[in-house]
Amino acid sequence: MQTILITGSSSGFGLATAKLFLARGWRVVATMRRPNDVLPAQPNLTVLPLDVTDAGSIAAAVAAAGPVDVLVNNAGFGGLAAVEGMDMGQLRAMFETNTFGTFAMTKAVLPQMRARGAGVVVNVTSSVTLLTVPLLSVYKASKAAVNAFGECLAEEVAPFGIRVVTVLPGRAPGTRFGEASRARMTGAEIPEAYGAMAQALFANLTGPGPVTEAEEVAEAVWRAATDPAAPLRIAAGADAVALMG
Repeated sequence: MQTILITGSSSGFGLATAKLFLARGWRVVATMRRPNDVLPAQPNLTVLPLDVTDAGSIAAAVAAAGPVDVLVNNAGFGGLAAVEGMDMGQLRAMFETNTFGTFAMTKAVLPQMRARGAGVVVNVTSSVTLLTVPLLSVYKASKAAVNAFGECLAEEVAPFGIRVVTVLPGRAPGTRFGEASRARMTGAEIPEAYGAMAQALFANLTGPGPVTEAEEVAEAVWRAATDPAAPLRIAAGADAVALMG
């Protein structure tokens, strides 16, 4: 039985991915900052606490998980904010989770994958990285860095039988991502001069049009994990597919 470790599994894309892999017979290690009972107890499920910004937490989770065949770097948060309205602590916090957390988790599992000569790292980023979007500059930068990381890492670890795939979801208003992101961005401001821009962008992000369902992201992760011919980048959701061409 193969094992998948998923970060950020308490809701949204991570939760949907955990459910999908459990349904298809995998052992799932679902990690989250504050473990809860969102996933019912079952034989192939392990729920672990994990803060991807804490080295000790990462080491403990990886040790408790045992051999990991697939790592899904899904933990992250966003935030609609003008750069002028963010202090450097908020900016660094976003990079610590979205970017450096991904780096740290990948670094933690690569030795065991290399030793076995097999493994898959799946990085969940965003189709925002394919656009130019005001007030999302820091979020986009944190995720675009992961895109670049994955592309280069794929060549770096290919000789050891390890694959790296990036999944790029479209907008997903049906998840708790936005709510959680607002909570994490408390204190960040949009100066008055940017007010009209923010209103227009918010209307666009929450208005009608194609959206991405969490289950579509889970299916994209499944393809990344199980298809040796999967491309380096997989779009998830109709809007993301359109952007990828």
